[in-house]
Amino acid sequence: MIAAMYAALTYAVAPIAYSEVQFRISEALTILPIFTPAAIPGLVVGCLIANIGSPMMVIDMIFGTLATLLAALSTYALRKVCIKGIPILAPLPPVIFNALIVGAEITCFTPEGLFELSTFKFAVFLPLALSVGFGELVVCYALSLPLAVVIKKTNLFKLKEPKN
Repeated sequence: MIAAMYAALTYAVAPIAYSEVQFRISEALTILPIFTPAAIPGLVVGCLIANIGSPMMVIDMIFGTLATLLAALSTYALRKVCIKGIPILAPLPPVIFNALIVGAEITCFTPEGLFELSTFKFAVFLPLALSVGFGELVVCYALSLPLAVVIKKTNLFKLKEPKN
């Protein structure tokens, strides 16, 4: 279910989901590992499916998915770091991993999908990483944290015992 939601939300905003400043509404779901580790594979599979539509194709399917995996694992690790019940650091791993990994991906891979280490220049990487990170920061903090608060208040992830 999480994978399907992630992919659908990414495709819904496809033009701005794959650019240097990525506003993937689907990244709001990256907060879900604070509620259940089952969200981790859902996010990873959803990202993999979403990146099929990326202009970078297989490259983004590999590196974008890796960024999501590392971010989801780190978000899960930070799930108990809260200020007044709000998991303030949980949205940060997707920002960091996407900025670094996707920024490097855009820097090093040509439009033809060829890896060229010689194309990596810090002066090119830094603005790309910052722009990817900025889009991620906006989505993760403006959408993820309110989503986390709503989920906590509604007890959406609480397991209910079956009635006999």
